[in-house]
Amino acid sequence: MKRLLALLIGALGVGALLRRRRSAEPVAPSPADDLRAKLAETRTAEPEPEPVRPDPAARRADVHEQARRTIDELRD
Repeated sequence: MKRLLALLIGALGVGALLRRRRSAEPVAPSPADDLRAKLAETRTAEPEPEPVRPDPAARRADVHEQARRTIDELRD
């Protein structure tokens, strides 16, 4: 009976030490909390307007014109 009582008291003491040790450790901020804050900040910010893309035909014409100028320069 004495052994059982000593074992029970010892287990309670170890449990108390573990709880005290766990509560004494400083709690570091979680990386997930930082990401949540950044996400909330970007959601509240105004969205950037998408850049206006030129018409594909106009862009193609510009590329061809630039290529013609480059070829002409190389010939001279």
